[in-house]
Amino acid sequence: MSGPQSPARYEIRVEGALGQRWTAWFDGLRVTTAGSQTVICGWLPDQPALHGVLVKVRDLGLSLISVRRLDPEAQDASPNPAPDTREGGP
Repeated sequence: MSGPQSPARYEIRVEGALGQRWTAWFDGLRVTTAGSQTVICGWLPDQPALHGVLVKVRDLGLSLISVRRLDPEAQDASPNPAPDTREGGP
């Protein structure tokens, strides 16, 4: 069962380019640059943790583009996931 108190993977996109050195600021979430955007993604334990990350985005003065809860079964949370190469995959 998933809900607001369950761990979940998130992808947060913001305008502007932050380097990987910001990973520590975002509590170990992966920070990657995709063009003029930064993608912050990883597991968060619950909704309060998500809100904490969003407060950090606000405190940095970044423009929020999107927040997505990712499929927990997905293998890769990267901004440009690799195609599925498993046999029988789509």
